[in-house]
Amino acid sequence: MASPVAVDFRSARARWYAAAVCALAAGAVFQFFGNSTRGYIDSSSLFYWWGFQWTDPASEGEHGWLILAVSGWLVWRNLRQQPAVNDQQSAVGASAGAAMLGGLALHLLGYAMQQARISIAALLLFTWGVLALGGGRRWGRAAAFPLGFMLFALPLNVLDTVGFFLRVGVTDVAFHVSRAFGCDVIRNGTQLLSPDGSYSYDVAAACSGIRSLMALTALSTLLGYLSFRSRWARVLIGALALPYAFVGNVVRILAIIVAAEWRGQRAGAVVHEWFGFLVFVIVLGLVQATVWLMQRGKKAEREGEGAAATGVSPPPSSSGAERVCSLLDYKQAWAIGVAVVLAAAGVALAARALDRAQVSARTGVRLAADGVNPVALPNYLGIDWAGQSAPVTAVERETLPPDTGYSRKNYVSLRDRRQSVFLSIVLSGRDRTSIHRPEICLVGQGWTIRGQSAHTFVAGGVRVPATVLHIERDVTNARGEVAKLPALLVYWFVGADRIVASHWERVFYTSLDRVRPLQAHRWAYVLMQTHALDGEAAALKRIDEVLAGTLPAFQGEGLKTETPKG
Repeated sequence: MASPVAVDFRSARARWYAAAVCALAAGAVFQFFGNSTRGYIDSSSLFYWWGFQWTDPASEGEHGWLILAVSGWLVWRNLRQQPAVNDQQSAVGASAGAAMLGGLALHLLGYAMQQARISIAALLLFTWGVLALGGGRRWGRAAAFPLGFMLFALPLNVLDTVGFFLRVGVTDVAFHVSRAFGCDVIRNGTQLLSPDGSYSYDVAAACSGIRSLMALTALSTLLGYLSFRSRWARVLIGALALPYAFVGNVVRILAIIVAAEWRGQRAGAVVHEWFGFLVFVIVLGLVQATVWLMQRGKKAEREGEGAAATGVSPPPSSSGAERVCSLLDYKQAWAIGVAVVLAAAGVALAARALDRAQVSARTGVRLAADGVNPVALPNYLGIDWAGQSAPVTAVERETLPPDTGYSRKNYVSLRDRRQSVFLSIVLSGRDRTSIHRPEICLVGQGWTIRGQSAHTFVAGGVRVPATVLHIERDVTNARGEVAKLPALLVYWFVGADRIVASHWERVFYTSLDRVRPLQAHRWAYVLMQTHALDGEAAALKRIDEVLAGTLPAFQGEGLKTETPKG
């Protein structure tokens, strides 16, 4: 019989060979059937989709390269701190196989839902399984946190919503603190200004901390990981980034107000421009102070944990039982490899079937004769409103998938031509990225979102739950003066069998429908906008009038309505 060393070497080599086969099989799946959304990034490769986020400035994901480098260093560091062990590889092999099969299943779910972010999480889970299969428990432990840390390189649009509430909260706290210290500040939404007009600042997205929140959370989590062994302590340090970022941005806004009170608008602008790094200094300083306090309070416990977690195992035994275990590992590794290759082939076939599946013809809005665009909106609404053509821009047609449908008009009041309501319907095709939240476009168009609320319209006996955005932008009048133009933007989404008011409800129901066989329904995004120079009540009344005249023309019947939250 072969010596224990020879058997162990063959077993270890076989596990790495099997892991390599699994990696190649899954790599082909993630490359050729990795991304099912083609709206913005026309590639079937999940690797390209994710890497594109790291090179596109508009995605604000350039930090992905840094996250990747740090994760690689963490794996190297952890491997150096954990000496090679000869433990029960069979248990590790079972976990590795489950992780790889689970990763493939999760990817298929993300592919069906057209959610590439789910597929990225599946890729990271599968990668852990590959490393655990090849390197055993040592590699599995070393790679667990670094692969989880890679989630910080994931583009998360949900942070846009978090950023909105951060803006409102930062503005509110800075306003009250300023007033408490004697600064005569006036608040208007997310705007802070002086009564005499000497300064005026808008707490925009950059001042809410949202652009730095991901980086700060990543740094805090990394600091917690390097400073503690306890899981709860690591999680706590990472979670503190959000409240500390809030505090840091409040301090920043207060510094801007003080500078403006002292030296005027220009001084405040200088503080705003050059002291953004203060947020990082404050947040990381607070995090480091918390780490120091926790380390002082639990020094004895840390030392005990460090002694118990040295990773040193007893030398390998040369017993016959261990030689049998190694031989079993050799067979188990290839059994797992065969199972993963077969599962990868199944996922590829299923993804191919999903690509070939036809989009459901069911829609919640009426279609034009071409079957692609929504029905044309009426030219006149009684004797009060006349519809003017509002063509789709070339940028929209180039950005959105070619099977996206459009129908829009600008309705002008025949009683007062200064009053108008813009109505737009965008109908998605196969790709769910045909439609998205208007908040993304509004900021790019120069609008500032002051707040949002829920409103339910009733037109022709149909309840339409909608989200109302209270917005404004700077405009220059004929005399060259800059003034604020307030407006209301109302939107909702229409599915094949329901109406929802929010983006997240639409994403939920869209994803749920796509998981069902061949249920890729076409969702419509309906938007209405008008100015609010005469007050928001009058603006809502105009929208209500136009909706009452157009809804029976474009919206289907028998739709469920979901009551908007909040």
